[in-house]
Amino acid sequence: MTTTAVPTAPALHEAVAAGPSLARLTAVELRKLADTRAGRWLLIAIGLIAAVIVVVQLFVLDAPDQTFTAFFTPSLLPVGLLLPVLGILSITGEWSQRTALTTFALVPRRERVIVAKLAAVVLAALTSVLVSLAVAAVGTLAARATGGAGAWTFDWQLLPHAAVFQVASVLMGAAFGLLLNTPLAIVTYLLLPTVWSLLAAMISALRAPARWLDTSYTMEPLLGAEMTGGQWGRLGVSLAAWVLLPLAAGLVRTLRREVS
Repeated sequence: MTTTAVPTAPALHEAVAAGPSLARLTAVELRKLADTRAGRWLLIAIGLIAAVIVVVQLFVLDAPDQTFTAFFTPSLLPVGLLLPVLGILSITGEWSQRTALTTFALVPRRERVIVAKLAAVVLAALTSVLVSLAVAAVGTLAARATGGAGAWTFDWQLLPHAAVFQVASVLMGAAFGLLLNTPLAIVTYLLLPTVWSLLAAMISALRAPARWLDTSYTMEPLLGAEMTGGQWGRLGVSLAAWVLLPLAAGLVRTLRREVS
């Protein structure tokens, strides 16, 4: 007669505490990005905008200028403007859809849920770069077929720059999303950097700090193929101020907030 080993109480508690793996949580959060109507249409809009930019370039650019790089680079900025909203919706969705209680009951360690959400939006941002590459390739083929240059010239240093640009954009949105209120997060994300840029333009004493703290200035070189050490340093400082600090403060707030 055989006996089945019964897990001890500490072993059961440890298994429950471990919960689902981070990879599984990230897969769940990726699915959530397209579960809501707003998230689904935002993802569709990102793809459509990248395609529309390429079509516009076919009509605007002179034939010799219709190259792979010329189709790829212009799509980064408009897509980068929408990705932060995706980051915000990913974080605030638990509260606006009233699923936070269920989520945190299944995964009591809230920081793991937040990390999974951040991983999901980073993967979405990297996917957007692949979409931009794909539509740029289609644009290059179309340019060649219609008499344009259709040259496949591309500086591969631009690719990691594009990835950093989009990942930084979506993480900035996620950081503001930790305000846990969708309208407030979107308005704050759009308003604060704009106000800072305006103040820096009007007040001479703020112009020097703005070179280190204004993301519209520090992230602009990422749209080119080369960056100096000083530009990377300014980018790091600005992202620490607009991404890391809000993420840290928002994480503390999320861990302490009572879910009802």
